[in-house]
Amino acid sequence: MDEQIIKTEYSDVMQKSYIDYAMSVIVARALPDVRDGLKPVQRRTLYDMYELGIKYDKPYRKCARIVGDTMGKYHPHGDSSIYDALVVMSQGFKKGLPLVDGHGNFGSIEGDGAAAMRYTEARLEKITQEAYLADLDKDIVDFVPNFDETEKEPAVLPVKIPNLLINGADGIAVGMATNIPPHNLAEVIDGVKAYIENPNITTEGLMKYIKGPDFPTGGRVVNKDELLSIYECGQGKIKIRGSVKTETDKGGKNKLVITEIPYPMIGANIGKFLNDICTLVETKKTGDIIDISNQSSKDGIRIVLDLKKAADVDNLLNMLYKKTKLEDTFGVNMLAVADGKPETMGLKEIIKRNVNFQIELTTRKYKTLLAKELDKKEIQEGLIQACDVIDLIIEILRGSKNIKDAKDCLITGNTKNITFKTKASEKNASQLRFTERQASAILEMRLYKLIGLEIEALMKEHDTTLKNIAKYEDILSNRSTMLSTIKKGLDAIKKEYGTPRKTVIENAAEAVYEEKKIEEQEVVFLMDRFGYAKTIDTAAFERNKETVLNENRFVFSCMNTDKICIFTDKGMLHSLKVLDLPFGKFRDKGIPIDNICNYNSSEENLIYVLPLSEIKDKMFLFTTKAGMMKQVSGEEFDVAKRTIAATKLSDGDELVSIDMIDGVQNIVLQTNKGIFLRFLSSEIPQKKRGAIGVRGIKLAKDDFVEEIYKFDENTSIQITYKDKEISLNRLKIAGRDTKGTKARV
Repeated sequence: MDEQIIKTEYSDVMQKSYIDYAMSVIVARALPDVRDGLKPVQRRTLYDMYELGIKYDKPYRKCARIVGDTMGKYHPHGDSSIYDALVVMSQGFKKGLPLVDGHGNFGSIEGDGAAAMRYTEARLEKITQEAYLADLDKDIVDFVPNFDETEKEPAVLPVKIPNLLINGADGIAVGMATNIPPHNLAEVIDGVKAYIENPNITTEGLMKYIKGPDFPTGGRVVNKDELLSIYECGQGKIKIRGSVKTETDKGGKNKLVITEIPYPMIGANIGKFLNDICTLVETKKTGDIIDISNQSSKDGIRIVLDLKKAADVDNLLNMLYKKTKLEDTFGVNMLAVADGKPETMGLKEIIKRNVNFQIELTTRKYKTLLAKELDKKEIQEGLIQACDVIDLIIEILRGSKNIKDAKDCLITGNTKNITFKTKASEKNASQLRFTERQASAILEMRLYKLIGLEIEALMKEHDTTLKNIAKYEDILSNRSTMLSTIKKGLDAIKKEYGTPRKTVIENAAEAVYEEKKIEEQEVVFLMDRFGYAKTIDTAAFERNKETVLNENRFVFSCMNTDKICIFTDKGMLHSLKVLDLPFGKFRDKGIPIDNICNYNSSEENLIYVLPLSEIKDKMFLFTTKAGMMKQVSGEEFDVAKRTIAATKLSDGDELVSIDMIDGVQNIVLQTNKGIFLRFLSSEIPQKKRGAIGVRGIKLAKDDFVEEIYKFDENTSIQITYKDKEISLNRLKIAGRDTKGTKARV
């Protein structure tokens, strides 16, 4: 067979492939379905637990078994994603309604991870069985082939409540993300019932029932007035604050006790919050906090801040709201898969789609139940009729040569090949017209069914079947009855599983605090050769001046409100606030500057350090290994950014020197091969910090600038080069960008 070559644009192939990949991630992995509020991995894990029979009233099973079975049958994307989903579904501090009952270490609110799956066990929660997985045997949802078409899995779980709202969702897909806050189960059910009763209800009307998010960590939503617009469009920012109360000890000192945290703080952010408070104390932004202790336990959050006796509690609390994560935002983006494509929906749209889904589930459920009851009715009516003519049926059976002839007689009245005692019996048998199901049931009926009580029970069962048929037909044919049935189911779930709201919804004023003015004072900056820096007061410096100068690489005076500028050989300028440095005793160790600014000691070397106040009105001379030079005004380095490029360097070039220059001075460049060149600084032009500069010396191959010296005219200056004294002021003044002269050694 001849091959057919299809020519196409490469860009078209890439575009189509990427779109296919993106949609696969969006629909099949990252985003929840609006109907059951579950991502595929969550849905498959719950269904696998249902299939394995790990019910709420059965023993726990190893999570490794659940994960392995789910991965092998339904979700071939790695065990970590399945176990992570299983863990999150069991964490009550993340989910408003946990769906999995975990046994063992399933992590903590402070960010501790769960134990390995081989150590933990799990089973379904009761509500998961009753509201998420019930009626799967009633053809209530479609089943689709799994990834290798060896198993069937539900396309969606028959969830009876709006799980997307109750448990919320978060996920990052390709080019889009979802972030839906959790809500209170009882309130959501009330909102659904209100929509069922009045489909024209507005979002504002729904919010009379659904007040706002209900986070499992509690806290306070403080922008109540903005919630309506968020719920109408499905996007916005919710401001959340932790719950704080004031306690007073026996000594009259106040304590701030944080009992609930904002939902985004769960995990590692609790540790960051404590570090942020420590930073506020260390940088003297507040002096009201004496001690911090995290007394949280399984019973709940309790973070205690011990305060000074005269502390301004309200001002301090506002500072914590502004400067730490005690007030945070939850970015709402109510994005979910609807009808096979991602869609951002408001509160009403989500409830509407859920109610439509409930109607579909209820319709399919009662159609299945009705079909079963009609089958039972047919058989029951056949058995009742058979009891009335049981003697004739026995005569047919005794006169038949095989079961086929007897069954044929019961269905069609065919009396051939059957021996009867009388013609009357044969005539009556020819009038029998049972259905095939009825005939099979009659032939399989045991003799004890002919007992009077059994016949009476059959009649009662038939009456029940007729009532069920009437009930199911009423539900299927009458919309109001169907909606009433849905509401009754919701009421039952609310009654058993509803809980009081945890999160307070209110309007609160913007946090405003008066920042304590820093008392300005002169300090001495010290940095040793290992990069440890600190500040000490001037009196301590004067007492230990000789030792300080001997033990430290950089020493200078500055104000505590100043900034420290750090220039490196890579041409970068890193700045840090003097207040970020520890202020203490002369013998205190200090702190590595790597920890408080963007300087990286493993990749760059310090060449110049001084305070910003000493830079602004000065000129600086830059010299690189490749001999490039320029003068730069200090005003170029007075910027807000913590890290900037102090100069532009060619590939492979490095800064050798940055030095302050005053007026016209003599410049001497010394190279690695002993070449010296003297010229006047006036030959070096002033440039912007983004310029490379001009060439100061013509270098021989493999040579580079090693040192630079500057001195005033009529000044005697000597250096030692390879054990020989050289008087730099006696070198002949040459022009910039010349070769220079070799030292005689």
